Amino acid sequence: MSNPLPNDYLSYSPFPPSSTLEKWLEESNQITHQILTNLQEGEERVPQLPILNPPLWEFGHLTWFHEFWVHREGREDQPSFRADADYLFNSSEIAHPDRWSISMPSLDDLLEYNQSVFDRTGQLLHKPVDAKTAYFIQLAIFHQDMHNEAFAYMWQTMGYSMPFLPFQKLGSVQTGKQHFLHFPKSTIKVGSDRSTGFIFDNEKWGHEQELPAFDISSTPVTNADYLAFLESKTNLSETKPVLAPPHWKKQGKIWFERFFQEWLPLNPSSAVRHISYLDAQRFCDGLKVRLPSEHELSLLMSQKQQDWQSSHLWEWTSSPFAPFPEFKADPYADYSQPWFDGSYQVLKGGSPFTPDRLKRVAFRNFYQRDRSDHFCGFRTCLL
Repeated sequence: MSNPLPNDYLSYSPFPPSSTLEKWLEESNQITHQILTNLQEGEERVPQLPILNPPLWEFGHLTWFHEFWVHREGREDQPSFRADADYLFNSSEIAHPDRWSISMPSLDDLLEYNQSVFDRTGQLLHKPVDAKTAYFIQLAIFHQDMHNEAFAYMWQTMGYSMPFLPFQKLGSVQTGKQHFLHFPKSTIKVGSDRSTGFIFDNEKWGHEQELPAFDISSTPVTNADYLAFLESKTNLSETKPVLAPPHWKKQGKIWFERFFQEWLPLNPSSAVRHISYLDAQRFCDGLKVRLPSEHELSLLMSQKQQDWQSSHLWEWTSSPFAPFPEFKADPYADYSQPWFDGSYQVLKGGSPFTPDRLKRVAFRNFYQRDRSDHFCGFRTCLL
């Protein structure tokens, strides 16, 4: 966790005033506290699956991450506020299966640790901060925002009650509005530049990209679209047909989908969610269409909202998660660099549990291709 390039992140200005950072910090941590303090008895125990983390471990980790970067500037030679925190909560060091077997502090102990860290950050924000401090505080806030969203999709996976109110509701797609938008061949700007505010290292640096002409759907794939594919002769004739998502079930002739702990009648006009990249690709193959690249989807998402409809989900792209030409890791080197192995795909957009401050067109989310537990969907392009 050394700092290979100490100067890049200092160019991520302008940064918000201390009052804004303090407000964001309070918002994010208040959501985390709500999630953890509303756990029902036994809900802190989750099965050992690659897509889950023990909730108390995840809480300890995001507090440790904040302390490590904001108050220790990523220096392992600086002691933690809590003697066992480096051993317990450093996700780069503790193997995923071991998070279930280590002796975990109580929730009260973790809340106390969290309070001590955040009180010290509040003290930092009571006076002007420099570019370095502003960078690390923003990194910690956005990291916590991502973990709050991870709690939401873990709760969805487990069938728990909704952990916090979404920032926006899952909407329906306007029926009869679908069409394919044509974009002529062009040269576009992708990535992010210096002095444009906070960015993540995988956005470095802004550069021009030639984009062939393409036609992209103005609307995401809906439940009705996906159900029609599942029941189509094309799919059913496959040796291994695509099955209904695990959060769907059919009772008699009626389909239902689960939203956290509630089973609701399937809304045909809602954007289909919790579909893996692999199944989205099989849908495209069956309908003789394709997934958009990350640059095609970015170009669409930069257009006026009246020209296209958001899915209010993370949307899969055909682009493997890979570095841009001038990529160089930032201080938190494990954010992007270890995942450039060809097994992750880029997603764009944002879910109802993503705060607006993370919903930038340049933001590159990434997940393994078989993952569908996060709030994800997709749209298509013509071949």
